[in-house]
Amino acid sequence: MAEQNTGPLLLPILGDQLTRDLASLRGRTKDDTVILMMEVWDEATYVKHHKQKIVLIFSAMRHFAAELRDAGWTVDYVELTDPDNAGSFTGEVARAIERYDPRAVHIVEAGEWRVQQQIEEWPDKFDCEVEILPDDRFVSSIAEFREWAEDRETLRMEFFYREMRRKTGLLMDGDKPEGGEWNYDAENRKPPKEGLEAPQRPLFEPDEITQECIDLVAERFADHFGSLDSFRWPVTRDQAEKAADAFFAERLECFGPYQDAMVHGQDDLFHSMLSTSLNLGLLDPLELCQRAEQAYKEGKAPLNSVEGFIRQIIGWREYVRGFYWLQMPHLQRANALNAQRGLPEFFWTGDTDMRCLADCIRSTRDNAHAHHIQRLMVLGNFCLIAGISPREVQDWYLVVYADAYEWVELPNVAAMVLYADGGELASKPYAASGNYINKMSNYCADCAYSVSKKTGEGACLFNALYWHFMHRHRDTLESNHRIGRIYSNWDRMDEDRREDYLNSAESFLETLTPADKSWARQA
Repeated sequence: MAEQNTGPLLLPILGDQLTRDLASLRGRTKDDTVILMMEVWDEATYVKHHKQKIVLIFSAMRHFAAELRDAGWTVDYVELTDPDNAGSFTGEVARAIERYDPRAVHIVEAGEWRVQQQIEEWPDKFDCEVEILPDDRFVSSIAEFREWAEDRETLRMEFFYREMRRKTGLLMDGDKPEGGEWNYDAENRKPPKEGLEAPQRPLFEPDEITQECIDLVAERFADHFGSLDSFRWPVTRDQAEKAADAFFAERLECFGPYQDAMVHGQDDLFHSMLSTSLNLGLLDPLELCQRAEQAYKEGKAPLNSVEGFIRQIIGWREYVRGFYWLQMPHLQRANALNAQRGLPEFFWTGDTDMRCLADCIRSTRDNAHAHHIQRLMVLGNFCLIAGISPREVQDWYLVVYADAYEWVELPNVAAMVLYADGGELASKPYAASGNYINKMSNYCADCAYSVSKKTGEGACLFNALYWHFMHRHRDTLESNHRIGRIYSNWDRMDEDRREDYLNSAESFLETLTPADKSWARQA
């Protein structure tokens, strides 16, 4: 049947595949290829993505399409407002097949399981050959990760990371790690010193294309979360490269020591802010790692900062992708701790007197971003110890962050933040009291709640919630060698003190107003 088709090769490119050397483009002839790019309602609304996230993806897609056209490619670009827009990837590919009668459709595999299921139905739906190509923009293929994971009792990232170091040769001295250690995390936990400030990251003023996307989103997605006022994300490879240049020149040196620090109103600190560009395909992850390594070799950045940056990319980023595909689709439903409480309304409104949470939610609303410790140890920690439903927390993280795609968001939230997979990914739940937040931030000093007060009115709510969490999950967690000793501290408390903790936590939990479900998904 496919042999009857004599038209061009049709290459659909998805919104997170904006890479000039994409596998489907490689080796193709420009005069016999049609590139199809699609803004579709289904993808913009399967959750109600942050307004800035939709602008970012649409603007980056439109800029990429213009670059391809300037390079001589034929690009069929379907805008969201096209009156004939079918609203889905499958529908738009079907329309393109009618227009071009292609001899074949070649597409790089999707990053998200949901989209990949749609693509895998195409060979049966369409009257032409469909070839699904592996996404080789990662250091490890999905098949390689599965092979690494096979027969392992635990799937710890640290051991996978070491394999990636050996494979790439990054920070290796022969067969030994540079400096003698694989991991310099112990040097990367400095609390913020008084007056800590980082250089301003590059901000990119919206051009005409981006402004059109801002106007479109303001009109069509007015009920979605987030502000559009401060949109300054890079939307082209050239802009992303400028953002990377600034990071390596100005912030990499201090990135390591202060990567876990949090400062009120300092939203970026020394973080690279490159994850949006990486996940769109505008930057190459291995190239970034090689640049970081070169900075170390030239004496421009210390080993602990460079190793920490490289570990985030070839360690954690690669690992969570492999873990996602290994665990899907059941990871979406994981709830090992049986957390059932609704996500509080203040996660959407920011209306809380807890200063740490209010600041992280403000940054999330205004910038579609919060850095990894804010996501894990403030926002995520609260959801964990308060027993918030994994599905609601997953939806929130997927909605609110501009760099959130399910392949990277779901393992981080379900497994790392919420321990909902029962420890397949993390060796322990990352639960903490207010002491951790006080140590690693300046949030607590001007908070309405006192971190030094453990229970009762005016006490930091993380303190009571922490012990409430540990108490209610004792049967599950006490045997964990990394945290089991905590129960000795609990047992040494007198009964009245334990009751104060539990009563304080329960009193607070009763005051939480569950968020309206329409914040995250269409009603």
